[in-house]
Amino acid sequence: MSWRLDVENVAGIRRGSATLEPGLNAVRASNWQGKSSFLAAIATAFGTASPLTEGAAEGRVSLSTDEREYTVELTRDGRHVRTTGEPYLSDEVDRVCADLFAFLGEENEIRRAVREGDDLEPLLTRPLDFEDIDANIAEARRERDRVDEALSEAEDAAERLPTLAGRVSELEAEVEELEAKRAASADAAGGDETREALSDARAERSRVQSRIDRLESTAERVRERLESSREELDGLDVEDDDELARELDAAKRELRQQERDIELLRDVYDANRRVVAEDRAELLTDVTHGLVDDDLTCWVCGAETDASSVTARLDDLAERIDRRTEAAEANRERVEELTERVESREKRRRRERELQTDVRELRERRSDLERRLDDARERDDELAERIDDLRERIESDAEQVTDIESDLKYAKARLDDAKSELESAESKSEELESLRSQRQSLTEEITRLRRRKQEIKKETRDAFDDAIRDIVPLFETGFESARLTSEFELVVARDGREASLDALSEGEVELLGLATALAGYEAFDVAERVPVMLVDRLGGIADENLGRLTDYLSGRATYLVTTAYPEHGAVEGHDIDPADWSVVSDSAARRAE
Repeated sequence: MSWRLDVENVAGIRRGSATLEPGLNAVRASNWQGKSSFLAAIATAFGTASPLTEGAAEGRVSLSTDEREYTVELTRDGRHVRTTGEPYLSDEVDRVCADLFAFLGEENEIRRAVREGDDLEPLLTRPLDFEDIDANIAEARRERDRVDEALSEAEDAAERLPTLAGRVSELEAEVEELEAKRAASADAAGGDETREALSDARAERSRVQSRIDRLESTAERVRERLESSREELDGLDVEDDDELARELDAAKRELRQQERDIELLRDVYDANRRVVAEDRAELLTDVTHGLVDDDLTCWVCGAETDASSVTARLDDLAERIDRRTEAAEANRERVEELTERVESREKRRRRERELQTDVRELRERRSDLERRLDDARERDDELAERIDDLRERIESDAEQVTDIESDLKYAKARLDDAKSELESAESKSEELESLRSQRQSLTEEITRLRRRKQEIKKETRDAFDDAIRDIVPLFETGFESARLTSEFELVVARDGREASLDALSEGEVELLGLATALAGYEAFDVAERVPVMLVDRLGGIADENLGRLTDYLSGRATYLVTTAYPEHGAVEGHDIDPADWSVVSDSAARRAE
């Protein structure tokens, strides 16, 4: 299970090798010894990075596993770096998942977004962009329409089986009777070309009339489906997009302003309450101590007042903060309600587009069927006229045997057609269960694709909640809880109230960034895609917490690789010593000498 990595001119490593063991691998060294560069080399081997060493024309990384060897070569091409070879991850979605959720260095986009308060939703749902869900839904719907048409034909064939079987029996009896009559006619004679043409015309007309029946049946089903789709489309009620969007945007702006006002008032309240509570008003103004109360000059407006009045004013300010907090909570509920309405409206809008597509396609199919029906009816009229003409020509020498021959040939042609139609109907009816199963599978696939994004978002929020439940007691954080909203906004609670990320320590913010990335790791099953997790640059987390963190992460990936300083004794695992590596800082030291 050991892996070997050979590195040449990648990031800050000129040349170096190391072995990875299952579990925790710690690259332990002081600054400028290639710790972070080694993690960058692993990312290069997996196909997510290409950090060619500055000044080098080319570099390479070779990863040897138990099964095979992967090599990635880097070549400088002007101002760009060209990558060739075969990385460990060949699938684009796997590389995106690795970069976002498994390679958790300081520049990891999710950790950065949490630090800077950026929008998390585009990052946490980015792998879905490569699944091309809408195109897959359209393809599945086209396939289901094809199956629907085949299923309709199979059901129609199954219904017609008894009738067709009876028709074959009748025609077989008719053929036997005609053959007996022909044998009994002593003066039977062969038919001429006119009789041959009459039999052919009758047989063709029989086939045309059967085709007309099938086309009329199919056209009726298409008309019914078209009417059903039109009724559903007319019944859809889609709200005005712009008005609802403006209302949601206004509500969000108002909520953000309310939250800023509350934070400002809390800062004012906390500062002044602390001055009064700690009896330190003399730091800000002159205080005259009395037997009953202290007289002082207000440090804001300069008016004469007493300590009781200041305390009362602070109590009024606390009540004002509570009222504004209640108003903000009501507005937050309004934002969530409007968000749900926007999502519901979008769902109806998608259904409206689907129905519009259905109506357009059904209209086109109806027009095609009507055209084919017109052609078939026109051909039927032509054949009727031709049959009448041929019959009139034959009637002039209507001999019994000739008539029998003509009728017999016509009956045999009809019997052959009936048998073919029966065999076709039997073949189609045998496909009923298979077609129904295909349709059910396609419908389930369409439903799954439509729910895919919402399910991933829910799984991400649930995974984040699980991570927070583990992290808060494990690291004894200053915040008591955190959650991701339906829009993937990060909300932190401290002392029962929502707290700003700016109020958290650097280590707490880093823990939230890791928890958010781990939520995506679980939601997209990254452990099944990427056997390695990289963790780097956690300077805001204390030594003892680093040990807890690496223990917490160890069970998630087969190989956990992190960086550590020599003094980080809490990080215990397979140590990787870069002492034998040639790194960029060595060259700089030699030049300085």
